[in-house]
Amino acid sequence: MRVAAQLSPAAVELTVLMPCLDEAKTVATCVRKAIEACQAAGVDAEVLVADNGSRDGSPDLARTAGARVIHVEEKGYGAALRAGIEAARGRYVVMGDADDSYEFQDVPRFLSRLRAGDDLVMGSRFRGVIHPGAMPFLHRFLGNPVLTWILNLFFGAGISDAHCGMRGFSREAILSLSLRSPGMEFASEMVIRAAQEKLRIGEVPTSLRPDGRGRRPHLRTWRDGWRHLRFMLLFSPWWLFAVPGLCALVLGLALIAAVAFTEIRILGHQLHTHFALLGSALAILGTQILMLGIFAKALFVLEGIGSDPAIERLITEFRLEVTLALAIVTIGLGMAMDGYVLAVWVGSGGGSLEGHHTHLAVVGGTLLAVGVEVIFSAFFLSILRSSRTGQWT
Repeated sequence: MRVAAQLSPAAVELTVLMPCLDEAKTVATCVRKAIEACQAAGVDAEVLVADNGSRDGSPDLARTAGARVIHVEEKGYGAALRAGIEAARGRYVVMGDADDSYEFQDVPRFLSRLRAGDDLVMGSRFRGVIHPGAMPFLHRFLGNPVLTWILNLFFGAGISDAHCGMRGFSREAILSLSLRSPGMEFASEMVIRAAQEKLRIGEVPTSLRPDGRGRRPHLRTWRDGWRHLRFMLLFSPWWLFAVPGLCALVLGLALIAAVAFTEIRILGHQLHTHFALLGSALAILGTQILMLGIFAKALFVLEGIGSDPAIERLITEFRLEVTLALAIVTIGLGMAMDGYVLAVWVGSGGGSLEGHHTHLAVVGGTLLAVGVEVIFSAFFLSILRSSRTGQWT
């Protein structure tokens, strides 16, 4: 290895990046381990410490150990890493926390996968070794596995440890994602955006040791866990809106159909009007939630956050007049049904309606409400599209 001071910026292949906030007890050790690993592998590399406002002398200790140090004014884990990635001189970056919990001897393994063509190489503590006391029980058996499962379900990343602090990536590929999160959710954003943009994601086992700082970590279990979950939900309108909305809509329509057009029984009891009303409420609510999902996905596509061929086609081919016509037909059907029931009621002298007439009124009311929702949703989608494309006709 030739150290960064002996190289021109263009000659640096690898940057080992460490975010740092008051890590005086461990940062120098981490820097030395990273340098030794790169020297042993013969890699032209630099160690870069992105300091986020340390007051314990960490920057000087890192610099003395052989690192290049930058000072990041914006607070937050993600902010420090973003600045570090931008300042990195290497074609590839391997990042790891400066608390001496990760094995920087593993750096060459990450680099090998990057050289082979991976855009993002995740460390996996669950496929490596988690030493006793290195990870709290709640994180190991609930937090990390559940959040990783959700991330894989939502975004298809196919990894075993979504929040490992040690990972490697192509600097150019990650910069192209325009990552924005300033906090701990930056770790999720990197994987999510990489999966959305179909980057090549790999994984290598790595080890986790108890950190050497002897104090409470910066990570807060419930606060940061919620921030990761919230970020994943916000970045997946399909799962946040469309899936529950579609389920509510289908269940609602099924209930209405079961009551209005069949004599189905559950546990020996026939479903009556109150179940039809429940179905109507679910259908109307589901339609609105589904529309919100379409709006959110359209906004993502128009803002360049991920791609969705179906939504892109909808935006391109959407015709306000056609949608309004369909909605008006739906409203007309609903009004016709309710008008018929009203006529029957008036004709009977305002007395009680038979069950099938009541059920028909529920169906008509549902169609009427859904049609009105579709009209206003169509106008909103048209405004959303026009405001981004500049085409108002």
